[in-house]
Amino acid sequence: MNLYYKLSILMGVVVVISNYLVQFPVNHFGLNEILTYGAFSYPVTFLITDIANRAYGKVVARKVVYVGFFIGVLLTLFVSTNFSDIISIRIAIGSGLAFFVAQNLDIKIFDNLRKKSWYIAPLASSTLGSIMDTFLFFSVAFYSTGVPWITLALGDLTIKLIITLLMLIPFRLLLNNIKDYADNPISKMN
Repeated sequence: MNLYYKLSILMGVVVVISNYLVQFPVNHFGLNEILTYGAFSYPVTFLITDIANRAYGKVVARKVVYVGFFIGVLLTLFVSTNFSDIISIRIAIGSGLAFFVAQNLDIKIFDNLRKKSWYIAPLASSTLGSIMDTFLFFSVAFYSTGVPWITLALGDLTIKLIITLLMLIPFRLLLNNIKDYADNPISKMN
C-alpha cells in the first residue's frame, strides 16, 4: 500500500478517535473544566497533512484531507453521534467544519513556506491550523450549551500546541524517506 493510501486511512482513523475522545474531559488534576482527551490525538492530523504536502504537494494533500474528512465524518456519525443529543450532533457538525477549514488552511500555509527551513512550514501551518480548528470546533459544538467551551478550547489548544512541537520529531525523521514534491521537476508543471 503506498503512502497516499496509508495517510488517507490514518487521517480518517485519527479524526474518528479524536471526535470520540473530545466528548470526555480529563478528570484528573482538576482538568475537567479545561481539557478533553481529543486534544492528545487530533494534532496528528496536521502531521499527516504536512507529510502528504511534503511528499505529494498541495493537490494530493487536499485529497488526503477529503478522504479523511469523508471517512472521519461518516464513521463519527455512526460511532459517536447520539442523534437524540443536540450536543453530540453539534460535535459532529463542528468537527467536520473545523477539520475542513483548518486542514485547508494548513495546506495553504505549508505550501507557501515549504522552501524555508525544514521545521518552519510544519510548525507554522500546524500552529495556525490548530488555533483555527480549536476555536471553530468548540464554538460550534458548545456555544450557549452551558459547557465551559472557552476554557476547554484554551486547555485543548495548549495541549495541541505542545503536541505540535513534539510532532516535529517524527516529521523530521520521516523527511529522510520523503522527497520534497517541490524538488521534482514534474511538480513545477502543476
